[in-house]
Amino acid sequence: MASVDDTEGTLTPVDFIQLQQYMEYSSLSVKDVIKEFLPGGRLAQYNTGGSIDAVGLYLFLKAYLEVDDFPLDLCKRLFYYFQDQDAIAKSNLPKDGGVFLRDVSCYFSVLEEGQPREKLEFTFKLYDKDGNGLLDSSEVDRIIIQMMRAANYLGWDITELRPVLEDMMTAIDVDDSGTVTLDEWVKGGMNNVPLLVLLGLKVTERDGQHIWRMKHYNKPTYCGVCENMLLGLGKQGLCCTCCKYTVHNQCANKNPEPCAPTFVKSKYEIGVAAHDWIKTDCNSTKCQGCHKKVKHLSGRQCVWCQEMRHDECIYSGLTTCNCGLLKDHILPPWAIYAISKDEDTSLLNVTPDGHILQIVPVPGTHPLLVFVNPKSGGKQGEKVLRKFQYMLNPRQVYNLSNGGPAPGLHFFRNLQEYRILACGGDGTVGWLLDAIDRESLKVRPPIAILPLGTGNDLARCLRWGGGYEGGDLKDILKDIEASELVQMDRWSVQVIPNDPQEAGDPVPYELINNYFSVGVDASIAHRFHSMREKYPQRFNSRMKNKLWYFEFATSETLSSSCKGLKDCLKIECCGKPLDLSMSLEGIAVLNIPSMHGGSNLWGESKKPDSVPQLDQSAVITDPELLKSISQDISDKRLEVVGLEGAIEMGQIYTGLKSAGHRLAQTPQITIRTTKALPMQIDGEPWMQPPCTVHITHKNQANMLMAPQAKPTGFFHLK
Repeated sequence: MASVDDTEGTLTPVDFIQLQQYMEYSSLSVKDVIKEFLPGGRLAQYNTGGSIDAVGLYLFLKAYLEVDDFPLDLCKRLFYYFQDQDAIAKSNLPKDGGVFLRDVSCYFSVLEEGQPREKLEFTFKLYDKDGNGLLDSSEVDRIIIQMMRAANYLGWDITELRPVLEDMMTAIDVDDSGTVTLDEWVKGGMNNVPLLVLLGLKVTERDGQHIWRMKHYNKPTYCGVCENMLLGLGKQGLCCTCCKYTVHNQCANKNPEPCAPTFVKSKYEIGVAAHDWIKTDCNSTKCQGCHKKVKHLSGRQCVWCQEMRHDECIYSGLTTCNCGLLKDHILPPWAIYAISKDEDTSLLNVTPDGHILQIVPVPGTHPLLVFVNPKSGGKQGEKVLRKFQYMLNPRQVYNLSNGGPAPGLHFFRNLQEYRILACGGDGTVGWLLDAIDRESLKVRPPIAILPLGTGNDLARCLRWGGGYEGGDLKDILKDIEASELVQMDRWSVQVIPNDPQEAGDPVPYELINNYFSVGVDASIAHRFHSMREKYPQRFNSRMKNKLWYFEFATSETLSSSCKGLKDCLKIECCGKPLDLSMSLEGIAVLNIPSMHGGSNLWGESKKPDSVPQLDQSAVITDPELLKSISQDISDKRLEVVGLEGAIEMGQIYTGLKSAGHRLAQTPQITIRTTKALPMQIDGEPWMQPPCTVHITHKNQANMLMAPQAKPTGFFHLK
């Protein structure tokens, strides 16, 4: 490659792509980080008259992108880039040789919130080195070189890419002047699929428009436009996420067949169950019409029922589409139609091209509303999102990073029979449950869980497993059909500080779904949480997490920060004082039988000789009776467990000991503290000054319990 661009101040398309990838996993906005540089902020000392030096920029990037180690070479190029932009604009450079904070803020605000048009303008400035508003032949050649580098960085096969890029740049130069203006670049770019995909830009989606991504193919695959084979070793072509239609990069702009529609435009089409045929590679598959084998690209597949036919057999003996094996889960396009603004004033379900959508129930089905947290489980969330967009109607699959659960819940609000699948961790499930409470829905839909990441205590006790390991998602959908509806208690928690003026960490939640704890367990969790926030790359597997937890338990043993807990803590169960005479360093209040990735602090119960009839409001503290009490997530009761110390907690977590000390079972609990103590709710720890904690029953959520796992299942419990 040419080396003309390998200078300190050159910011390349590879850098542009890399920054966008970093930002996909960041939960902060630019304005959140800018506050840290203002007077009183954590990083205010690095702000000198509105400018920051190289160290200040590095700290900005670490804070904004939520990473511990940001590449120093990329930071250096960004720093020089901002200085060069000031020089080109002939603005006054900061006297201290730094860069203006406002320029940094503007740059990342565009990347964060900008539309494809704005981002194309941004990339134009990257290439327009002399700042004259035109891309001349040398700059166009530089673009091609940089695009090749960007494609190579993304894993594309670049053996035949250069002529494609040259043709692309020629097409953008509409007036054949030999130079490209900003207007030509933006207009041409908005209609150039390979360029948009290469730069990671998403255009406004119209119904029937493909959602392209680069893909590597392990077996012979053919282009749906030119019908020639896709060649190469890297990512050889573009594939639509929703229908799997495949094309060469150079064929994406040659009017490929449209994607399958996701809703009907007329009320007359409602309920008309029609096939949507997409040209696909049906090689060696039997035609459902003539029952003969289909050769490559001589057949079509229905997007909804997956039926395959020869081109000439599509209309012979054609039946209506029944949505195939996934008919209970799919929300077909003939059940979704466009309405006027007068019929729905909320505007929560407006498509990017302006249609307001509404659902008509399909009798005998239970459409699945899928919510995916793409930040859960590393890259797992993104893959799961794409897979469900293909298996189901994309209109029923929601990315929680784009507006949260509200749009999806509003869209399904008129249905009586539907299910929800939460793809993420326990925090994602809690987010959905809170959103359902706020929406005041006619029916409270039951929720199944596809656990991503680590922990997943709620998913474990509902038999969905400790973490998705990449198996066939159709098996998950089968399990959802065979699942059992259960009620899960949810608890309100009110924390009232003794001194409202005394500063403490914010309480993370107002509701408990899994558990609450105070003392040694919360102290270990607080250390674990703080270290994971600082070094997330060290906590990327369940085994590593267990080892870290054991290490923090050991250090807590040495410090014994919660020793003598009974002297600074009192517990009342429905007004009845709880005996804490034994030496304890922690108290756990349990709603479900799983904690910290599968630990059961309550333990297994003895089979009683006879089951006593208990009043629901009764408080059970008798040690012998407690031995036979089993946990039930729908009994409107909490289990209270005592922990002797960090060693015991570590032993329970690593499986060396079965459980803690059973203290009580109660429908209500009050905890009073007289000194600052670590506490946690559902795995989120904080340090709490002296206070009173009230825990009372709030409501019950409809959850789905998976069927008993088969021995060959791909989910593995602890």
